[in-house]
This record gives sequence, structure tokens and C-alpha cells, in this order.
Amino acid sequence: MGKHRYGAVIDAGSSGSRVYVYRWLNAQAARAQDGGAKSASLPNIKTKSKWRKKVHPGISTFGEKPELVGSDHLKELVEFAREIVPKDEVENTPIFLLATAGMRLLPEHQRAAVLANVCTYFRQNTKFQLPDCDLHVQVIPGETEGLYGWVAANYLLGGFDAPEKHDHGKGHSTYGFLDMGGASAQIAFAPNATEAEKHANDLKLLRLRKVNGEALEYRVFVTTWLGFGANEARRRYVESLLEAYPGSQELPDPCLPVGLRVDQTGHELALGSADLNGKQPHLIGTGLFTECLKRTFPLLEKDVPCDDQPCLLHGQHTPAIDFDVNHFVGVSEYWHTTHEVFAMAHKDKAYDFHTYQKQVTDFCSRDWQDIVVDVGQQKWGKKVDEKTVEEVCFKASWLINVLHDGIGVPRVGLEPGAEPGKDSGNKTKAIVDKAKDRGFLDPFQAVDQIEDTEVSWTLGKMVLYASSQMPAADDALAVGFGSNVPGVKLPSDFQYAGGKYDPLPTDMEDNEHQDWHDRILSSSYSRRVPGILIFMLILVLALYLLCGRERRLTLRSKVLSLIGGGPSTPRGRRRKQPGILGGKLFGNASPTYERVLEAGDPEDFELNDVASEDRHSGSSNGVDPPRTGRSSGWATPARTMSPDFSRSSPKNKGYLDGTPGSGGNGLGITPFERGGLIVRNESKERLAPREFGRSRTGSPNRRSPLMTPFKESVD
Repeated sequence: MGKHRYGAVIDAGSSGSRVYVYRWLNAQAARAQDGGAKSASLPNIKTKSKWRKKVHPGISTFGEKPELVGSDHLKELVEFAREIVPKDEVENTPIFLLATAGMRLLPEHQRAAVLANVCTYFRQNTKFQLPDCDLHVQVIPGETEGLYGWVAANYLLGGFDAPEKHDHGKGHSTYGFLDMGGASAQIAFAPNATEAEKHANDLKLLRLRKVNGEALEYRVFVTTWLGFGANEARRRYVESLLEAYPGSQELPDPCLPVGLRVDQTGHELALGSADLNGKQPHLIGTGLFTECLKRTFPLLEKDVPCDDQPCLLHGQHTPAIDFDVNHFVGVSEYWHTTHEVFAMAHKDKAYDFHTYQKQVTDFCSRDWQDIVVDVGQQKWGKKVDEKTVEEVCFKASWLINVLHDGIGVPRVGLEPGAEPGKDSGNKTKAIVDKAKDRGFLDPFQAVDQIEDTEVSWTLGKMVLYASSQMPAADDALAVGFGSNVPGVKLPSDFQYAGGKYDPLPTDMEDNEHQDWHDRILSSSYSRRVPGILIFMLILVLALYLLCGRERRLTLRSKVLSLIGGGPSTPRGRRRKQPGILGGKLFGNASPTYERVLEAGDPEDFELNDVASEDRHSGSSNGVDPPRTGRSSGWATPARTMSPDFSRSSPKNKGYLDGTPGSGGNGLGITPFERGGLIVRNESKERLAPREFGRSRTGSPNRRSPLMTPFKESVD
């Protein structure tokens, strides 16, 4: 476990579900970064293109079989996310499934059943953090989706962290956000001060939190237009053609390239197809883009009564947009329709209406068969197929109408803003060449990525959650959003970003920047130290045993010499013998009898064989002078001698009591001399009378593999 926190968001759309994984520094690490210089910013959210994955079809297809949504849909996404998030961080990682347009269309009981099964699957099959299913697994309205997108765009553009670098005038530093999918379109922007005050009740209160705990508050207008997505608009357009040409089998369509024939759902019809002579009318392209613009304009429904002025589309209230300070970025279809075929406005260039419309007009007037040839030669890249170029003329006309006649974005080079007498083409070129330096200060720009990060509403959701995990400064309120009620700090419908700040035990760690010795002493590593030490000990012992007996003896001798217990043991000091385990490991022949003695004359140290009649007399053969045996207390059979061998026996007094001059120590143990020692094994049988022989177990001729043989004295 380390200094990073993770989060996973599943965008459950109508055509499929896509999981995004994000990462950021925990509060302590973020505040320590660069000496706290970045504490006055929002958490730095990171993601990568390989950290997202999409599966098909959409989650809404499980309305009649909700019990399968986990195994047949979510499993692949969850396993993918689990591969990205470190194993020891999974249980600290929140997961969100937020469904959009597709799930909104399901009946209430089916929608509830799918969401319940999603929650159950997450809790039973994953360890991801899921404290509140109602918050983490839900169908979000279009307004919430738009608000998350607004957060994502401004976060990436820097409108939150560096407002002074994005001064649009009148104290305004944020950007508007436009999104268009297949079924709906959204708009989100912060009105200027005058409009914000006038329409305060129509705004959303949004609260974020910096790394240093300070709060950021914004009041944002968000609305969604159902049926204004590209696919739904196309469906309504076909209906208008059917009404315009009643009874006709072949409907001329100015929004299709010349000669292209399609059915009412947009599928191409080959020449000679039976469908061409069927009962259902079909469409044939005429390639008249100017006419296409005229026919798509009514789809804006500008004539629908506006009950709450002002309105933009379909009679829905929208505060007036001040384009002097409100500059918009568009994603999804706004990007694809202006870039996939017409790569005029790549990420460093501003949208230019004049150039864009000219390119579209030239393209759509071409013959369909010529376009197919270009697709085959990948003129517009591998991702552009026949379906894409078939639809692009209608989508381009719809986008132009929504942007300029619907929302009111100025037509660069054609509408007010161009100086009289100046060539509009020169202004267009200046905008295109300098858009990047202008900091997105043009009225509109389509984007897909900003600073190599995809502009997705899921990022906005994670920015909210990550900022909620920063400890609040004094008087800082919760992170989230709700109704903008004057004088109310936390409205009743306030939706929390994901829970209060709850520091984890790992938040204080900074493992990636610690030296190895600091990491060993840190809390997470300290729990592993006993196991590591045991493993190392076992490894060392195994290697030691594999060295062989001779090498072990050599190694032992070197170690003892280093610690002062080597061959130069001072006179009069007993050498401590190893226990049973130590003897086996270090090569001793016997755990109880072996003694390692330095080189010397065996005649000076070995005990001669003793006869039964004088084996306790202190003389080896009755002639030689008594010789004191040099054996350890364990090897001396003091407790097994004949009854007359006692403390009171004068002839034995010096042996047991260690009388002066005897060299004993009272236990039959004689101090070692520096003259040298050899290996010697002794037992009770060794001191027994010769005529009784040796026992089988004590006989040196039946040696144990753990005993070292001793040499007999040769006289």
C-alpha cells in the first residue's frame, strides 16, 4: 500500500458500458508534494488510455434478465479494473456505476431490478469500496451528466486552479461545456454575474475542495435536450421527409452524398436490391448541403412557446449567454463530426465555421462511389468506414444548426466580430494559427483530449470524489452539488460526492519516495519483518547444511575466531559446548561427548585403559603416576562408580572435590590446558573392567552417523 488512491467509474450508456480507472495522491502525499506548492490546487487526477475498457451491448438490454447483468456484463469490466488497481488498494477503491440515456428509457420496475443486481454483484464478487448503493449505483439525469462534463472540461483546461491565466473578462474564468450523444444533448456554463443573479434559482450550487482544504464554489446552469442527439435528430428528419413527399417510394435527401441509397434506418441499399422495389419508401442522396441545412433547421423547434424567457431550443429556459466571457468546448459528436473526416480543427486549432462549412459542402456534393474508393484507400484513417462517411453530411448540418442557430455561437468570419474592411479569411487563419496560445478563448472549440486526457464526464465525477477526500479546512462545507437556494449552504437535495473524508492507515505513507531503510521501518513493512527474518534464517540454514561437514567446520572455526571464541581460548576457561541442535548443524560427532581439542601429544592427554582392580585408584597400571583425565563433566562417570568411590574415600577425594593441587573443580571437571586437545568420546563402558568388554551401544565399533570416531592410544 502506498501514497496513491484509486477510483473506478463505469459509464453505462445505451450502446455499451465503459469502465475508467483514475489515480491521485492521498491528502498527506499531495500536501507534501513540491513542498506544499500545489496545495492550493485540486487533486491531480491521472488516467491512461489503457485504463479504460468498453463492453457491448448496453446495460439496459438486461431489463428482462437482470440476474445476468453481473456474470454477462459487469464481470469483464470489474476484472479489468482489478488488474489496474494494486491488490492491497482494492478494498480502499470506490467503484461507481452511473447509467445514462438507455436506462432512463426502461420501465421503473426493470430499472430498479437491474440496479439492485448490479449492487449485489459488486458486493458479493468484488472487494471494491461500496458503502452506499444508492449513491454509487444509479441512473443519473442528463443535467448531472452535463454538470460532470463541465467539471471535467474546466479541470483539464485549468479554469479552477489558475483562474488568472483564463481571465475572460468581467471576473469570469470558466468555460462552457457542450455534449452531444445519440439521444440527447447537454449544455453547462456559468452565466455572467448579471445573469447569475437574475436566474439564481435556475442554477446548480457546485462545491469542490482544494488539497489544502479550502472550498471552491460555483453556480452553474445545466440543461439537457432529449431527442436532440444525433441519432434522434436523424429519426425526426426522416419523418419530416416522409411528410414532405407523401406516397413517394424514392425520397430525395440533400443530406446524403450523390447517388447513395439507404432505407429509413440508414442502411445502404445496393443496386438491384428487392428493397428498392418494396413497399417502404427509401432515400436517395442529392448532395445539396445548403438545402440540407435548411431542412434540418426546423428540428431545433425554435417555434415552441417559451414560458420562461429566455429560451434556446424546444422552448426550454436558458439564461442568456454572454459570448464575451462564455467560451465553449464541445465533446462527443461535436468532436467526431468535425474531426473524423474533416480534420480541419485538430486539438490545437479553433473551430472555424467558414472553413468547416466549405469542406462539408465540397465533400457532400461528391459521388458516393468515389467516396467509397477513398474509404478503401483509408484516406481518412482506419477508423473511418462507409457508415461514418454516409452519416457525416447530416451530422454536420445538425451540428452547425445547433451551434449557431440554436445556442447562438457566433459564426467566426461571418458574423459581428470581424472588423469592417478586413478579409474574414485572414482572421480565420489567425484564429487557426494562434488558437493554442489564446488558451481556448474562442467562442467554440471541439476537443477530445486536453493534456492527453480524455474529456469525459466520468472524470468530472472522480474530480468531485477525490476533492471530497481532502481534509476540510475550518468552516469548509461538504463537496457535492444541489439546488442553488439563496442563504442555504446545504440544500435538501444536495448530493454528496461520495462520502466524508476518511483517512486510511496508508495515507501517511510515501513509499515511492522513501529509501529502503525507511520503508523497512514504516508501518506496513514492520508487519512483514518477522516473516522476512524467518524466511532469511531458514534460507541461511539450508545453505549451511548443504555446504558439507568439512566446510561447516571451517566456517565455524572462522566465526569463532572472529568473535573471540576460537582456538586461542585462554587457559582455565571452559569452552561452552553446543546443544544437540548446534552439534548437528556445526558438525559435532556427538552432542554430549565430543570435545574439540587442539593438536598435542595424545599421550599427554588421553586416559589409558584401566583394569578393574585399580580403575579408581588414580593409576593407569599401578606403576605409572596418576594422571588426571581431561574430560567434561558430562563425560565423567562420577555417578556410576563402585560403592567405595565416594567423597569420604581418601583415594577419591581429589577427583570429586577438587582439592588443592588436583586441578579439579569439585565436579570431576578438569580445566583444559593450552597444550592441545583432540576429539574424544567416552562412556560408562569405556571405564568398565576390560574383561567385561564393551556394550553394543557403547562400542566405538558401532558408530552412530552423528558421532566422530576417536583414536585409541597406542603405547
